[in-house]
Amino acid sequence: MKIDNFVNKIIQWDCIENLKKIPDKSVDLIFADPPYNMQLKNELYRPNNSKVDWVFDNWDKFDSFEDYDTFCISWLKECKRILKDSWAIWVIWSYHNIFRVWNIMQNLWFWVLNDITWYKTNPMPNFLWTRFTNATETLLWCSKWEDYKKYTFNHKLMKKYNWDRQMTSVWQIWLCIWNERIKWEDWKKAHSTQKPEELLKRVILSTTKKWDIVLDPFFGSWTTWAVAKKLWRNFIWFEREEKYIKIAQKRIDSIKHEIEEASWVEEPKESQIKVPFEDLVKNNLIKEWDVLYTKKRYDKKAKILKNWLLEYEKTVWSIHKIWALIQESPSCNWWKFWYVFKDNKVLLLDEIRQKYIKQFITI
Repeated sequence: MKIDNFVNKIIQWDCIENLKKIPDKSVDLIFADPPYNMQLKNELYRPNNSKVDWVFDNWDKFDSFEDYDTFCISWLKECKRILKDSWAIWVIWSYHNIFRVWNIMQNLWFWVLNDITWYKTNPMPNFLWTRFTNATETLLWCSKWEDYKKYTFNHKLMKKYNWDRQMTSVWQIWLCIWNERIKWEDWKKAHSTQKPEELLKRVILSTTKKWDIVLDPFFGSWTTWAVAKKLWRNFIWFEREEKYIKIAQKRIDSIKHEIEEASWVEEPKESQIKVPFEDLVKNNLIKEWDVLYTKKRYDKKAKILKNWLLEYEKTVWSIHKIWALIQESPSCNWWKFWYVFKDNKVLLLDEIRQKYIKQFITI
């Protein structure tokens, strides 16, 4: 079968059987949120005697650890087969079996790039007061091979996303609650392990590009598809439960492309042509005493002085330093943020730079 037969469609069937149908090396990223095999046997109640809605679903139950290991080996082998060599897989587990699966993945020669700790800022309390409150889950980010050159990581993008600070392997993200939690008509939560969109946004932004194919073999909570669609990624979804498919389709149909990360990212170094800011002034593309604006004249502004410095709120400095001051960041791509009012139009400074390149630089 061709990969087009699976992309952006709901495939209702067992995940392993469907994975076997996907062509070799055809998927860019896999995010897997499989059954945790929590081995929960008794019901749990709060101090007020209300029942805790926990994971007692049949899809999370296995006869033994050996049975669970066999299941994990089966789907992970298929995932490795269908992944492109230059892409990666993410898996998330609770403490119950994360180390079993970590061992399985290493035996299958996946290369662990990071173990990300999801620190839940609003964890469920330990109602019996018998253990520490469990406030974390672990995500393993693994490449297909040990070759460090063969995986995608959008470092600059994630740094921009994290307020110009390098993102760490500890992600403080809330549990899925309130309006984000998908519910049935009786207002009970539709899926017991729904993940927050912020978690999937970081996974997909950091390790894919626009229009890449993202596959989730255990798509019960639909979050991967929802975020992939918002981020302009293609997706493949497997789900065997009819009740989840119906509510998922309703959610997906209501989602539009929303997030465009292109404006956050600096141009690749190889495509940049260095243009000194003063060259724009010297060639009359902008003029001394012109005013530069941020966010199309609705925010900060600075005046261009004779020596090509900027004056901003009585501070005189270079264009680099002024923008870094406004951003409270040591670095920035100011071409993408300053605007100038010229010829009755509001133009991004980068547009003027491109005009300069066409007129005065031979490529």
